Amino acid sequence: MVAAVASTDPRRRARLLKAMGVTPWRLRSGPDAASAAMGEAMPASPMAMETDAVCVVVIPAGCDERQLELIGRALRATGPQLARAARLEAGQGGLGVVPVARAYLVFGEAQAHALGHDLPAAVMSAADIVLVDEPARIVAEPGAKRRLWNGLRTLRRALAAG
Repeated sequence: MVAAVASTDPRRRARLLKAMGVTPWRLRSGPDAASAAMGEAMPASPMAMETDAVCVVVIPAGCDERQLELIGRALRATGPQLARAARLEAGQGGLGVVPVARAYLVFGEAQAHALGHDLPAAVMSAADIVLVDEPARIVAEPGAKRRLWNGLRTLRRALAAG
């Protein structure tokens, strides 16, 4: 049975795995260790570096379980690129090290200021940054939910175009 499933075309395999509820994972490879050992120079521009991060989500610190669940469901509903997006919490000390990505989804103005403080200007000018309401407001107000969906749609279009 295993040999029969393995020998089929990839579309059928993906359809069968989806029907069984299995999410296939793929190992990502980092920078080549041999080139790092040879001492190759790093690129001068932060955007010239290759990165696996397509999108980074910035949320406020201290979100409760209901707010985190809402964020997770919204991201999963928009596709695998956003469902697997890295999530950073903006606390009192800011964000710290922010990975370079093509797009940033920011929940709240305070988190946008923290992102602007910790992200280099060259990265900010090249990336798509979408600002939506804070999670507490999204849970409470229907208008905030609408703005969240509009922001996610804008982000998904930007990622598809890039």
